[in-house]
Amino acid sequence: MESEENLLNTYLLLLLLGSHLTLVGPSTAEESWQVYSSAQDSDGRCVCTVVAPQQAVCSRDARTKQLRQLLEKVQNMSQSIEVLDQRTQRDLQFVEKMEVQLKGLENKFKQVEDGHESNIARQYKSIKAKMEELRPLIPVLEAYKADALLVRQFKEEAANVTELLGTLQEQLGGLDYQELHSRVLSLEDRLRACMQRLACGKLTGISEPITIKTSGSRFGSWMTDPLAPSGDNRVWYMDGYHNNRFVREYQSMYDFMSTDNFTSHRLPHPWSGTGQVVYNGSIYYNKFQSHTIIKFDFSSSLISRSRQLDFAGYNNMYHYSWGGHSDIDLMVDEGGLWAVYATNQNAGNIVLSQLNPNTLQIIRSWTTNHPKRSAGEAFMICGTLYVTNGYSGGTKVYYAYSTNSSTYEYIDIPLTNKYSHLSMLDYNPRDRALYAWNNGHQVLYNVTLYHIIQ
Repeated sequence: MESEENLLNTYLLLLLLGSHLTLVGPSTAEESWQVYSSAQDSDGRCVCTVVAPQQAVCSRDARTKQLRQLLEKVQNMSQSIEVLDQRTQRDLQFVEKMEVQLKGLENKFKQVEDGHESNIARQYKSIKAKMEELRPLIPVLEAYKADALLVRQFKEEAANVTELLGTLQEQLGGLDYQELHSRVLSLEDRLRACMQRLACGKLTGISEPITIKTSGSRFGSWMTDPLAPSGDNRVWYMDGYHNNRFVREYQSMYDFMSTDNFTSHRLPHPWSGTGQVVYNGSIYYNKFQSHTIIKFDFSSSLISRSRQLDFAGYNNMYHYSWGGHSDIDLMVDEGGLWAVYATNQNAGNIVLSQLNPNTLQIIRSWTTNHPKRSAGEAFMICGTLYVTNGYSGGTKVYYAYSTNSSTYEYIDIPLTNKYSHLSMLDYNPRDRALYAWNNGHQVLYNVTLYHIIQ
């Protein structure tokens, strides 16, 4: 059983190596293999690679079908070669016999001429003249023999390819899709169980961006709800960074990508910046020209809670380096709701506060040594604040502050800034992905997390 699992894991690895693993968001059946995270134990040994293929993918796997079709083509070709080889061998026997006869006649003519038997020689000279016309046939026969050899070599190569394909097919489990599918489902269950244990980790890599849509102005925000129930895939869209109060609701990522069908929600107050977040059915945002946080419930279309974020700078006092009234940035990770801002008391450096999502009261705050105005963008993953070095041109994540240890470190994780201006960058713990607004483009990034298994 262990060898079968190793074989299956090898097969899955081959599939993964041949696929685009950075894809997030909606995908087709052929593109449904997604890497959510990787894992290592404290000794550096690989524990598991968390991959969640859609069910029944292997029963429709294009690569296995291509293998079967290729094997059938080679088998059909081998049958044709076998027929050709039989005909070639039969003709070759006749050609070789005729070649011997021609050379024998040529020798006999030479013997007669050397014997100076004039009468016989004259008779043979007439026949020899006719035989000279057949002499060019000899090199043709030699070429035919060479071609026959190539046919035999081709037949051997086809047999080798057939054998290799047969071996590969056997290693992939043959064409028994149901058995392979059952084993993949079993592996999927183990991987999902592993992923639940790996709820948090340290950021080690960010994938290339996937452009979902191009729309809106240069600045804005878009998101999905990390606490939405199963089947709720709504997308929320907010264009601009100030003096706007209309939020678009798309029923699914597909609708967001392919249509302009949306429901518009009018907020009671305009928002400030691009630091909004939708969480458990409500949108949390910074009221324009204030340090007030508002919780607006979409189902009732009412403000369910509002609270001032004491001492927080606002109205472009402590914005991100790109400006845009981005003084207060609300975000969500595995631990809940957070606010990133700066205060005079902390000399304009970043303050990080965890908020109660129901009351908006501060649960706990951390003061950092990073100037808010020098930060390009920021996001939270597993209780750690990650900050980029800028918003345009070459960008990287270079600063990380851990709330678990109240310590910081400088890191170097490249972030491809495809459209040269980031005005929003937020992590979604359900998707394990970064949502970004990049110069009028809505893009996604997959993340890779390093896990310590306790």
